[in-house]
Amino acid sequence: MITEMPRRRGGWLEPAPAGKPRLSGEETRRRMAALAAAPMFAGIPKRHLKAIAGVTAIRRFPPKAVVMTEGTPGSSFLVIMDGQAKVTKNRRTVARLGPGDFLGEISLIDPGPRTTTVVAIDELTCLDLAGRDFRRILEAQPQLALRILRDLAHRFREVTAALN
Repeated sequence: MITEMPRRRGGWLEPAPAGKPRLSGEETRRRMAALAAAPMFAGIPKRHLKAIAGVTAIRRFPPKAVVMTEGTPGSSFLVIMDGQAKVTKNRRTVARLGPGDFLGEISLIDPGPRTTTVVAIDELTCLDLAGRDFRRILEAQPQLALRILRDLAHRFREVTAALN
């Protein structure tokens, strides 16, 4: 049986206790490395990566849990830390994901409908970056926002060229 996980913080999330505790240096580096694996964050300065890592949470999904559902609103970016997931589009499997893979990057900028459904194959541990937290950082760091926009424009050109 496939079960839908809560969409809000709480439940299966392991958020930091109230008062925004500090991450250990090792945990911060681990989260920074996971973020840097995604092309969207690969080339940004360490100080920005550290700020972003500081607002992430660890999220766990049991086997067969629905991580995201195609067509429903989404507002978080996930990096798989451990486990495997299946990606479907229009009920057809289009990919399998594992550690280092990421999903939901579009929703960091636009919390519109998800483009795919993702289901945990086995226990899945993900780094979760909420779109509202990311947008708050971008508002405070316009240089970072410009860098991200340039990267998105570059990636859009590549995808457009590949379609032609």
